Amino acid sequence: MYFAALLARTEDGWEASDTDLDDVETLSDLTELAREASADDEETVLVFIEQEDSWFALVRLDGEDDPRIYVSDAAAAARSSYGEILLTDELLGRDPGSDDDLDDFTDLDGTEDGEPAAAAGFDEDGDEGGETSEEAVPAGPIGDLHILADLGMSQKELLSLTEDALAEIADALGASEVLETVR
Repeated sequence: MYFAALLARTEDGWEASDTDLDDVETLSDLTELAREASADDEETVLVFIEQEDSWFALVRLDGEDDPRIYVSDAAAAARSSYGEILLTDELLGRDPGSDDDLDDFTDLDGTEDGEPAAAAGFDEDGDEGGETSEEAVPAGPIGDLHILADLGMSQKELLSLTEDALAEIADALGASEVLETVR
């Protein structure tokens, strides 16, 4: 079960709205959704995403700047469709072109033309031998540890958050009442 909300910082304080992520397929889609929640292009918008005590994420947009992302547990998020949206190559420190465009040289089963699956490093099912997507993603927090520093929450406080992390963040921001209205 997921919970997602948008918090927009306005002249009058924080405004919250719950959000439906069903149509969000990419980080660009999420960024666009968050920017639409802002009445002013210069406002700070935070996207809260949480999966039942498993992991949470924050996406911060400040005007037209690129989104800043923090994920509390990358390995747990990697098993989630919403987490996969956030775990970009850049966030994971991967070179987006490091696959060397192998898709151009492989058949649908993942082997080169005429090459047995085992010789290409794949098991009988066509899966890469030994490495799963969870293994390629580090366990624990990843992303911008200073995402909320200027809003009153230090890196140490962010890393020490517990099961009710989003409520603790909202409390530190002075937005707990508005967040509760959409929960």
